[in-house]
Amino acid sequence: MVLNSNRVEHFSGGGTTTTIAISGDAMPPLETHEVCLPPHRTTLQKLRQRLSEIFFPDDPLHRFKSQTWFRKLLLGLQYFFPIFQWATNYNFKLLRSDVVSGLTIASLAIPQGISYAKLANLPPIIGLYSSFVPPLIYSVLGSSRHLAVGPVSIASLVMGTMLSETVSSTEEPILYLQLAFTATLFAGLFQASLGFLRLGFVIDFLSKATLLGFMAGAAVIVSLQQLKGLLGIVHFTSKMQLVPVLSSVFQQRNEWSWQTIVMGVCFLIFLLTTRQISMRRPKLFWISAASPLASVILSTILVVFLKSKVHDIKTIGHLPKGLNPPSSNMLYLQGPYLGLAIKTGIVTGILSLTEGIAVGRTFAALKNYQVDGNKEMMAIGLMNMAGSCSSCYVTTGSFSRSAVNYNAGAQTVVSNIILATTVLVTLLFLMPLFYYTPNLILAAIIISAVIGLIDYQAAIRLWKVDKLDFMACISSFLGVLFISVPLGLAIAVGVSVFKVLLHVTRPNTVVLGNLPGTQIYQNLRRYKEAVRVPSFFILAIESPIYFANSTYLQERILRWIREEEQWIETNKDSNMKCVILDMTAVTAIDTSGIDTISELRKILEKQSLKLVLVNPVESVMEKLHQSNILESFGLEGLYLTVGEAVADISSSWKAHT
Repeated sequence: MVLNSNRVEHFSGGGTTTTIAISGDAMPPLETHEVCLPPHRTTLQKLRQRLSEIFFPDDPLHRFKSQTWFRKLLLGLQYFFPIFQWATNYNFKLLRSDVVSGLTIASLAIPQGISYAKLANLPPIIGLYSSFVPPLIYSVLGSSRHLAVGPVSIASLVMGTMLSETVSSTEEPILYLQLAFTATLFAGLFQASLGFLRLGFVIDFLSKATLLGFMAGAAVIVSLQQLKGLLGIVHFTSKMQLVPVLSSVFQQRNEWSWQTIVMGVCFLIFLLTTRQISMRRPKLFWISAASPLASVILSTILVVFLKSKVHDIKTIGHLPKGLNPPSSNMLYLQGPYLGLAIKTGIVTGILSLTEGIAVGRTFAALKNYQVDGNKEMMAIGLMNMAGSCSSCYVTTGSFSRSAVNYNAGAQTVVSNIILATTVLVTLLFLMPLFYYTPNLILAAIIISAVIGLIDYQAAIRLWKVDKLDFMACISSFLGVLFISVPLGLAIAVGVSVFKVLLHVTRPNTVVLGNLPGTQIYQNLRRYKEAVRVPSFFILAIESPIYFANSTYLQERILRWIREEEQWIETNKDSNMKCVILDMTAVTAIDTSGIDTISELRKILEKQSLKLVLVNPVESVMEKLHQSNILESFGLEGLYLTVGEAVADISSSWKAHT
């Protein structure tokens, strides 16, 4: 019997392999391979590759390779301004589809823009301004063909809540407006910076479970807040918690207006009914899309003809005509409230960015094209920066408008240009028509829009699949309802981060057994047919080994060994001689992890147990080699597979008997 004399082979070397025959039916002859070291690289090369993997996983410059300077210039323009990519192939057929979809989403965006501005405690006209400039900018910079840009409920709610906790929109309207524009500026700066520095992974800390609970809680609070308009209440709390809102509703019963209630409930039922029709029959999407504008028109006509009999119904009143006035002179860049504006901008920026990118990728997947997340961040960020200087507040891609845009047959971002053009016509010529539009219809539109954010079925699925995700969801939901919107979100993020830390600090370890007649080793608990290999204890570590979990892993492995020895004693099996650590899933290791491996080897050696490592990945292998720890493992301390380790060591034992 000939054994390998060199268990570790340098990448440039050419070691030999040996076929080792193992007697018995369970172990067929198996070829033992040497474990190679990775190719030698300098520290600079390693750093360069690592940074490339972190910040440029998609290799955005691959199209520029081997191109002429003119071609590189053209590709550069197409990269930063996607409009140059599709404009050359644009035709009348595409325009026809985009005009139809643009007009369709405009019918939804105009009433929603006015409603969401009131949700943010801003003048209604700001919502229309925010539906004009941002879509134009996105049409030049954005890479999604179906994303419909404008104000969204979540960002509007959060901005209104965070600013109103410190500054009253009614007592200090100018200061409130200044802070809203400043928060929009910082939201844009934050979003564009994430895209430019390619730090999009930051928003990944807002897990789907967190957002699910947050949006559901926000939807409940928003809906209850709209009872002010739906019941005709004049004096209403500015707080956004469940108890104060409900208390305010019932304390002001003397202000309830039965005319407002009847009309508001009727239109709310109409909006919810059209929404259900469109959900059940997607081809009838236009019914739900057109219903908000139809409701605005119909309710305004009713108020005009019945104004002598419905004095209690409050209306929007005068809205100024004309294009967006410049607002750069209103930016609040110094003073005691600057911190509030920055904090509000970052929170709303993260939420709107998360929604915009998620929506863009959703519809891109349906049409089989790519959306560059970092380019989207820059587009949305620059859009908000420009918006802050043109009387707009935070905007992003809206799921409801994007869904309507997609179903209406949009082909390119020209639909956003059509949307902006329609809003322009409205701003210039149609503003007097909104004078008699009742506030109740805006409340009904908001309720019908945000109620779709409550996805109880998804929460049930979370409970079935992942209890920690469900805890994050419920924490977010209850935090928003009973504490505040920002703190509710912070609690949910905290639960999500705790989940990550739990997985890092308490990684999974499993005992492996052999599937009879094969060289496959799997979890003994998962595969009932798997059997223990006499004299071997095989353990798989399913995580990187870092300073944060190295002590735990050492203690857990020793406990596994102690429990295995007790099992052997109880079942009168052959004594344990060798412990094999399968490191296939150990994707990284640091110096604390290396020290743990070394310490574990010494502890087991004192117990007359041999420690063997199997299949360390490239980076782990390199660090083990550089630390000189492999020398202490001897000739039979490192193998490519568990099967080869068992076969080779078993043969070695037989050769010495």
